Amino acid sequence: MRLPRLPRKPKVILRERPPEVVAPPGQYLTDKFPVLTYGPTPRIDLKSWRFRIFGLVEQEVALTWTQFTALPARAITADFHCVTQWSRLNNAWEGVAFTELLKLVGRRPEALFVMVHCYGGYTTNLPLATLTDDTVLFAYKHDGKPLPPEHGGPLRLVVPKRYGWKSAKWVNGLEFMGHNEAGFWEQRGYHMEGDPWQEERYSSDMLR
Repeated sequence: MRLPRLPRKPKVILRERPPEVVAPPGQYLTDKFPVLTYGPTPRIDLKSWRFRIFGLVEQEVALTWTQFTALPARAITADFHCVTQWSRLNNAWEGVAFTELLKLVGRRPEALFVMVHCYGGYTTNLPLATLTDDTVLFAYKHDGKPLPPEHGGPLRLVVPKRYGWKSAKWVNGLEFMGHNEAGFWEQRGYHMEGDPWQEERYSSDMLR
């Protein structure tokens, strides 16, 4: 798949997956991109949009949309795996890498986890070690076009090596934490890690 032209010539990261395997176990392939979410799609004004980074960091920041999109861009091609068992391969994403945001604030040594906050009240938790993978980014484009609101626009987190609920839509904040806390779906029985290759769909308590 040809990536869209990017004026900043971002670094391109190709997806990683086990050889000769097209999807994790229990998944079926689709060319469509189903829309699944909890609650209504928020109406977000870019003039008032803010992205806040806070918690266990050396310096808290709050970025405007102009400031955020001025950060160095990155493009990746990666597969997307939904916990409802569909997978869409070879998605082209463009946005800002998590590691780029980390440079702005500097984390304190005790910060090992991050809670992702979103417009509409959604949250999801991730270990810092997962977020620093070079395939993780905050996307504002998908397949060469601005990310539409129903898929999380103007900005969503993309974590290709986790189920899709970890790739939170309408992201507006990162909270650095010293311990792991459950996010929205994790509080309701979803797995704390969500690795599709291990089929980590639900917590062990939910499976009892």
